[in-house]
Amino acid sequence: MKRASYLLYIVCVLLPSICFAQVRVKDIAGIQGARNNQLVGYGLVVGLEGTGDSNSTIFTAQSVVNTLERLGVNVPQNTVKVKNVAAVLVTATLPPFVKNGTQIDVTVSSLGDARSLQGGTLIQTPLLGADGQVYVVAQGPISIGGFNYSSGGSSVQKNAVNVGRIPQGGIVEKEVPTSLTQGDGNTMEVTLNQPDFTTANRVAEAIQTAMPDTHAEAQDSYTIKVDIPQSMKNNPVAFISKIEELTVSPDTIARIVVNERTGTVVIGGNVRISPCAIAHGNIQVSVTNTPVVAIPPPFSKNGKPVILPQKSTQVTESKGSLALLHANPTVDDLVKALNKLGVTPRDLISILQAMHEAGDISAQIEIQ
Repeated sequence: MKRASYLLYIVCVLLPSICFAQVRVKDIAGIQGARNNQLVGYGLVVGLEGTGDSNSTIFTAQSVVNTLERLGVNVPQNTVKVKNVAAVLVTATLPPFVKNGTQIDVTVSSLGDARSLQGGTLIQTPLLGADGQVYVVAQGPISIGGFNYSSGGSSVQKNAVNVGRIPQGGIVEKEVPTSLTQGDGNTMEVTLNQPDFTTANRVAEAIQTAMPDTHAEAQDSYTIKVDIPQSMKNNPVAFISKIEELTVSPDTIARIVVNERTGTVVIGGNVRISPCAIAHGNIQVSVTNTPVVAIPPPFSKNGKPVILPQKSTQVTESKGSLALLHANPTVDDLVKALNKLGVTPRDLISILQAMHEAGDISAQIEIQ
């Protein structure tokens, strides 16, 4: 039997005009100190229709007993059945500047062997930060965005049913101290989302040009140190807003990103290619399995016909193609040449790596 697999691939070219587009500082950078904080907690989801953890999940039964004891109910652990209860980990991201009473979304993930969290309700769960302090308390009905039903051995499921969310299910109980200024309060730092010395220098120049009464200097590929002018020290938010609205042209290194699993290739517009010739060939191996009936000799005892597989292998080598990139080739020329050769994503990866090793393409190749 012949089997063939097909993989669709997409080549995305980022032209230089896009790479050097004007963008706002707020889209590529942030202010040092204004950061998110991750929280995590352990809790119980109740109200499940027999889809909770099995009795072999010991920590779920222990948690149920501990919860009931806090509520004034004492029961032996060996008598607790937890099929309607599931142990979960609750995670959330605490944004900067949130105040007490602010509600945030939380994510609930099954920790044991529960089959589904559908229809469950998370009971009050404290969420802790890396310092062990409680910052948020979460509780509420879970939305899983899917379903699963089973009957008589057959089942139907849509989306993941062991992970859900509680919109606005977490209430902030403790604020995280946040400072926008550094040291004595006379400076602040702008940090880039992606490190690049050229972009950092351009941001510093843009700030210095737009606000001559301040001083901005790139400290490294990530950080731009900005002096707060005397007139804005009492209103740092307005000063930050002016910085965020400035536009710059971010720079990036020449990079080619290849994802063989999904067949996606992204070639940056600032990739430079030298004149070269590309040859591409292909070898196909086909294995055919044909069943053959073997007849036993005449007058043989207990002789029965037997079906035996007969395999044949055929190798076909297609003719190689040659594509020529002339002087001053562009990324568009490279894409047209590769399309002309009809390469697959796996072949494309090999061609790009070979061009890189030969020094014909100046780019960083990242394979995901």
